[in-house]
Amino acid sequence: MRVPAGGVVVRSPDLDGPSPAGRLADRPADIPTVEASTDAVAVGASTVGRAVEALASDQAIDAITATDPLVLSLVVIGGVAVAIGVWWLVSWLRRPPGSRLQRVLTDYDEVAVLTHPNPDPDAMATAMGVAWIADTVDTETTLQYAGEIRHQENRAFRTVLDLEIDRIETADEIAADAVVLVDHNTARGFTGAQNVEPIVVVDHHPGNGTGTEFTDVRTEYGAASTIVVEYLQEMGARPADEDHEEATEIPETLATGLLYGILSDTNHLTKGCSAAEFDAAAFLFDGIDEDLLDRIANPQVADDVLRIKARAIREKRVEGSFAICDVGEIGNVDAIPQAADELMRLEGVTAVVVYGQKDGTIHLSGRSRDDRVHMGETLSHAVSDIPMANAGGHARMGGGQLSIDHMEGIGPSDGVSRDEFERRVFSALAGERS
Repeated sequence: MRVPAGGVVVRSPDLDGPSPAGRLADRPADIPTVEASTDAVAVGASTVGRAVEALASDQAIDAITATDPLVLSLVVIGGVAVAIGVWWLVSWLRRPPGSRLQRVLTDYDEVAVLTHPNPDPDAMATAMGVAWIADTVDTETTLQYAGEIRHQENRAFRTVLDLEIDRIETADEIAADAVVLVDHNTARGFTGAQNVEPIVVVDHHPGNGTGTEFTDVRTEYGAASTIVVEYLQEMGARPADEDHEEATEIPETLATGLLYGILSDTNHLTKGCSAAEFDAAAFLFDGIDEDLLDRIANPQVADDVLRIKARAIREKRVEGSFAICDVGEIGNVDAIPQAADELMRLEGVTAVVVYGQKDGTIHLSGRSRDDRVHMGETLSHAVSDIPMANAGGHARMGGGQLSIDHMEGIGPSDGVSRDEFERRVFSALAGERS
């Protein structure tokens, strides 16, 4: 994987692994890191120092005096250039990530900040944060997304905070040549996405996507919003209600959005979060608007969502501590993860999978509080031999989609019935691998 010059690469494949504050852990051997780069700089500086000492010796002085003045001038200029380059690289590497991102954005008049398809509060809040940072260096931003904003919580977030974010269907509709990806590290969900090469990536999900100039992926964090909060702290920004005479104030809407982004992606600081989430929430708290936060957190629920939840509870199949339910034909895909959340409230249930179909596609959503069940891997295994199917996620939650036609036998497979598919999911939940 190529790592952009001056970028930040922070990867850890284990959500429960060591955290906070951007620890660089479990890196592949071929990825140069900030520490490795610093070591290289130190070696280079040492080499330059020895060269200077050699030049200062009597023997070197005699050689220099006998050298053509033009050659001598070139040698001196080259030495100065190397010294300046080393100094610049050391200074860049010592800057905190927030300052580096700010510096990268300075070089662009306009950037497009792109969320993952069907953005949730964490994705939208992260986009808001990057846009605010860009505004501090007079870089214009356009927030964009593919897919739809359907979940009542997501719609409330957008409406209550009066967020301007535009929907796209093709890469041609991206507002600027310079693209920033937030809350995902590889563009997807629209025509031409595979050709998008972002300059910046800010994310907390596993993946190999990178930005050409800046990459910050912290999989041990529970929310991408947390990363942005740390950027603001590094820049010296503070919540509006705090008394800091020279500090830049974080607007209430941004503080509220970032806090809710953290709360929504960690189930109110109860799942998949690190100490960094608690620190970020505490930092933001004095600067939020409690009324806005309440309106986002308690939106009205659509009738079809309540009906899907009721069906999941009524028609679930339970084996041991695992529950599965096929809720049938649905009109609102976001009702599926909400139904999965509802089933997780049942006493004695430790892992659930809910699925339903819309427009020829089966949508899956899973939840787990069972240390034996990695939900992302469970769903991925359950659909592994079905053509055109994809699934994955974190240890505690996951999702996926598969074509009904391919599940029933179109393509190189013999097909899978609904009953057989459920047996596969139960087996995967139990840890059985065929």
